[in-house]
Amino acid sequence: MDEDEVLVVARPNRGGNREPSDLEEDDDDESEEDEVDEELEEDESEESEDDARGRTTLQLRNSTRAPPGDPTIIPWAREIGVDPQKMHVMQTSLFRMPEEEKALKALNQPQSRRRLLLSSNLTRKHSRDSEGEGFRADSRQRASFAHDIEPEPYRPSRKYSRVESAASAFVGHEHSFIDAGLAYGRSFRVGWGPGGTLAHLGELCGLTGNSTSSANTSVVKLTAIPLVSGVTSDASAHASRLLSHHLSNTSIEEDADGIPFANPSSRLTFASFVAQFPSTDHSFEPALFRLGHALFDPIDFRLDDIPDVHVRHRIRAIRRKTELSKWLKTAVSSAMDTDLRENLDTKWDRTVFTLLSGYQVERACEVAADGGNVKLASLIAQCPGDGEFREDLQEQLEIWRQERVDAHISEATRKIYALLSGVADTLKGSGGSGVEYCADVDLARGLDWKRAFGLQLWYGLPMDAPIVDVFEAYDSRWREGRSSIAAPVPWYAERPDPTGSPWKLPSKAQHPDALYSLIKLFADSECNLSDVLSSFSFSPSPADYRLPWHLYVLLSRCLRARDLADRDTSVRRGSVDDDDRVEGHSPSADLLANSYASQLEQLGMIQEAVFVLLHVEGSAGRVKVIKELLTRSASKLDDWMTRGLVGSLKIPMAWINEAKAVHALDGGKLYEAYDLYIAAGLYDAAHDIAVLELAPDAVIRQDLVLLHELFDVFDGRPVSGWNDRGKVFLDYVQARTRLPQLRERFVQDDGVLDAEESSELDQFSRSVPKLISVLPEVLPDRTNTRHTAAVAEMTTQLVRDLDQIRPLAIAQAQIRTPFFGDATRVRNIHSTMYERFLRTIEVS
Repeated sequence: MDEDEVLVVARPNRGGNREPSDLEEDDDDESEEDEVDEELEEDESEESEDDARGRTTLQLRNSTRAPPGDPTIIPWAREIGVDPQKMHVMQTSLFRMPEEEKALKALNQPQSRRRLLLSSNLTRKHSRDSEGEGFRADSRQRASFAHDIEPEPYRPSRKYSRVESAASAFVGHEHSFIDAGLAYGRSFRVGWGPGGTLAHLGELCGLTGNSTSSANTSVVKLTAIPLVSGVTSDASAHASRLLSHHLSNTSIEEDADGIPFANPSSRLTFASFVAQFPSTDHSFEPALFRLGHALFDPIDFRLDDIPDVHVRHRIRAIRRKTELSKWLKTAVSSAMDTDLRENLDTKWDRTVFTLLSGYQVERACEVAADGGNVKLASLIAQCPGDGEFREDLQEQLEIWRQERVDAHISEATRKIYALLSGVADTLKGSGGSGVEYCADVDLARGLDWKRAFGLQLWYGLPMDAPIVDVFEAYDSRWREGRSSIAAPVPWYAERPDPTGSPWKLPSKAQHPDALYSLIKLFADSECNLSDVLSSFSFSPSPADYRLPWHLYVLLSRCLRARDLADRDTSVRRGSVDDDDRVEGHSPSADLLANSYASQLEQLGMIQEAVFVLLHVEGSAGRVKVIKELLTRSASKLDDWMTRGLVGSLKIPMAWINEAKAVHALDGGKLYEAYDLYIAAGLYDAAHDIAVLELAPDAVIRQDLVLLHELFDVFDGRPVSGWNDRGKVFLDYVQARTRLPQLRERFVQDDGVLDAEESSELDQFSRSVPKLISVLPEVLPDRTNTRHTAAVAEMTTQLVRDLDQIRPLAIAQAQIRTPFFGDATRVRNIHSTMYERFLRTIEVS
């Protein structure tokens, strides 16, 4: 279809009269029956008015036109002797079938190539434009170009929210096996279990993968998803070392809602974490904290005596650069030593350049002097040199290039002179051909990214150049795609694991090294934590958020250097140095804490996971995630762990009792769950267990003491449905206890009771029948034999006790219950007749 095609609905033109088009909206459908007689006249007047005003209208492009007198309506009307006009009005008023039939015929006719591509809103009964399925043709018109049409009101898309289990329509229908969709509506889905266990149907596969088994099965599979890299014991030791130090510098307080939360102290700095590692450890993790100390930790440079602010700022920047240089010199030492060991038989000039790539100036001087190059050694000793020193060396290199002397100098020696002259990327050669050919030299070729960055830091820029310029010099060169400049790949990509990785790793440049990201965070003021805290920058595991979480806490919560991008900045009260300052919420911060806590949970470090979750910012979210963690780990909550959670982390004992109650209930330990729910203050849950599980057994065993103990604890407490459920059992115990006592007193006193006892008996005569009538509603599950037996037992005992002292009370109440046995019915009839007999004797 051509782009300029126009789509219209064919409309037969009957004698100048036109039928309503399907593209036109009928806004007067409700009043159509009252105005149908004037419809044709209105159509004629509208069409003539449009022609008079010269407006452009959509017209039928084909030559098919209906003749005057519609053949589909009028001939049949004439045959039966009915006025065609009246017949047309009746059909239009009732069904409008002729118009629909004509519209269908017109659609089947061949149409012009020029069609207006419009989506009619009359093609379906319930339009879903709010979901963005299509567009509506705007039927509104404006009088002139000067008249603006108001835009259509915004219709937001439908919003969906997660329904909690308690409010779900599936609750209470778990045993509706006839309707499996209702019974298992919330079950057949992927879910996380304890310790990172994934419960699912079928096989796990990616979006483009194929599964060999079907998900239409009732077999639930449990798959353990690894969340950490390396050996589990090593991961636990690394996490425990950092978290122990973190906890010692964190206070556990209560927020405005009374919920405990972790408040890290300002004493928690990168330097404090560096002290947790031995000085001989040059692995990635201590190097990360040492870099953070060099860039972000508050360092007293003793500049208070300098009055000029600009001078102080310049000195502080140079001192920061010096700290960065010290860190980088240590960080690249291992790679430099590896290159030296692998090239022991190389010439002196290569050794000198390798040493200079690690900024080992003193050792480079010794090697040059030992090789008989005393003059070069004297030049190296002046490294990095001032501007005049560098200009002299650059002039010397230019003379060599012009005179083509560089072709007779080794490449490594040219690299040494280039570094001393301040050239850190490419040294131009004199070209030429044959034996005098001299190519350009890339100084960073074969070096890792940290040493390539070091060439810019130590040699490429002047000593007083800020870190921002150094970073931009390196960053711009590797982003240009030069093959000689190493990209800042993560540490695990520089030294790949020969055994392979269980995860599919991204491309090397997609997630840069965390060390590079930390330097970028310092150099780029627009960079935030959300840009640098990718898990792949720290570990080959996509779910390892141990170090990202610690960096977030240090940089955002303690040092206040950077924050996450989604932090709500509209809520901010208090100064930067105020410990009680209030800031907006950050969902990414909570996600980091949850991710790290999941790792710790998989490692079995429950206390540590709870401590991490105490950093969740929202009170409601903090309570939710901690309770869920405790519930999943309830089997591990022994006395030692409970003391740690309550004592050190100030977790309410009610939360732990609730988790233990859920675990006990899942294991079938009903009475233990009941006690734990009572201890947790969750009286509704304990009440449900008592009513549905414990009370039927006590009733069947006729243990009135236990039944009273089960429900007496709820009396006077806010319990849902107490009067209609739990109180019924207390009333049952009261009736079973007092009615025999009243009967005994009645017999001893020859049928005479005092006023108080007589009033109590009258009260039982009214309450017991009501009690019997509500028992089936208290225990409604007729498929549960214990419920049925308990209701039958309670009904039988109440009827018997009341019949012995007030035989007519049950009969007069006219109770209809299926739990009256034959013996009970016969005894009820006998008691009724006996009572009537006694009254007859008294009357006579």
